[in-house]
Amino acid sequence: MQQLFRQIPSIDYLLKQPQAVELCQKFTHSTVVEQSRLLIEQARQFIVNHHAVPSFISDENEFFTCLAQQLQALSEVKIQTVFNLTGTVLHTNLGRGLWSEKAVNAATNAMRNNVALEFDISEGKRSHRDNYISELMQKLTGAEAACVVNNNAAAVLLMLATFAQGKEVIVSRGELVEIGGAFRIPDIMAQAGCKLVEVGTTNRTHLKDYRNAITENTAFLMKVHASNYHIEGFTSSVSEEELVALGKEFNLPVISDLGSGSLTDMRALNLPAEPMVQQKVAAGVSLVSFSGDKLLGGPQAGIIVGSKAMIEQLQQHPLKRVLRCDKVILSALEATLRHYLFPEKITQDLPTLNLLSQSIEVLQRKAERLKEALSKRLNSTYILQIEPSIAQIGSGALPSETLPSVAVTISAEKQSDLLVLEKQFKTFPSPIIGRFSAQKFWLDLRSVAEFEKLIEMLG
Repeated sequence: MQQLFRQIPSIDYLLKQPQAVELCQKFTHSTVVEQSRLLIEQARQFIVNHHAVPSFISDENEFFTCLAQQLQALSEVKIQTVFNLTGTVLHTNLGRGLWSEKAVNAATNAMRNNVALEFDISEGKRSHRDNYISELMQKLTGAEAACVVNNNAAAVLLMLATFAQGKEVIVSRGELVEIGGAFRIPDIMAQAGCKLVEVGTTNRTHLKDYRNAITENTAFLMKVHASNYHIEGFTSSVSEEELVALGKEFNLPVISDLGSGSLTDMRALNLPAEPMVQQKVAAGVSLVSFSGDKLLGGPQAGIIVGSKAMIEQLQQHPLKRVLRCDKVILSALEATLRHYLFPEKITQDLPTLNLLSQSIEVLQRKAERLKEALSKRLNSTYILQIEPSIAQIGSGALPSETLPSVAVTISAEKQSDLLVLEKQFKTFPSPIIGRFSAQKFWLDLRSVAEFEKLIEMLG
């Protein structure tokens, strides 16, 4: 075996070869040395296990080919572009909403340049990084001011920590939601240092339940929009308007966690109705929080709108600095919000709303083109069909809201053949992600963006 080990070249020898010199120029000397050592260690283990020299040691060209592949893999970004054909438009595991071109350009500009993030150009002095968003939110929602943090869970945490630390927060039992990753409203309250006071029952909560729970230690009344589930049957809940009236009676503010938070009337787009931020502001809610990367159609962010005095307190809390957004997110968010100043073009400009509002006729035409492209690639093992499908608006957000859709389905005699095909789809330059259902592999057209690029890749 020692004779086999002697065939392994030294690092010094390898580094003197022309291929190594070229790789060092491209990937740096230290990284080439590190990866060469890893390959040599693999060779040692191979000799121990197989009592033979691996081919990449006996063939020097193969060694440098393997080394180049390892170095290239190190330099490639692992968060890979995929084609989402799952039928879930706002797919949490696939990055949720897509940014508009204007948002992408604004973010790219912020990445490449200095921007007036906390600087008032006209006044020539320091300003607040949330000012641009705050001005837009005043126009779009009627709120007095706005505060931006890195997601809606952070927004809820900041509201609770600022106003309810050591105090009580009254919430209906039917609204104690759990979002993705087993992250629960009660957990956020515990982290904020406030006491949760549950009222009502899972399916029915009345105004008197809130009234009877109010004490001198109550910080505020809270509403949580249960966007990721719904209760049917014998139900009752209290509206924001009713809670605001009760709050005024006891001089208590009302806050609302809207979750996905829409700024446009979804019914006008033939989509399931969702509560609008403007409605909650008009109802007199003191603070409303919602996400930037769900129905809003922008980057991940948590937005809080409402009373100017309360927003100023949020901005001054130490947690705000911990949770604040950077110039890239704020630039993309501002660009996204500016689309809402031109409502007639909103479905053209925002990819999320464009995908959600596609007609069945458009989806049918796309399905026909996708089926044709796939039929040229797949052999007779697979049967392609175009079938009606049910798409989801979101996975973690709005999972119960479904939309009619169209899919290309793929079936085979053996389920193992479908599993092989799914693995093949994942090896494409941009992997194709679909879903399994009813012993078929479904490629739903509702959720796929960049459809022309998909067809081009399959061609």
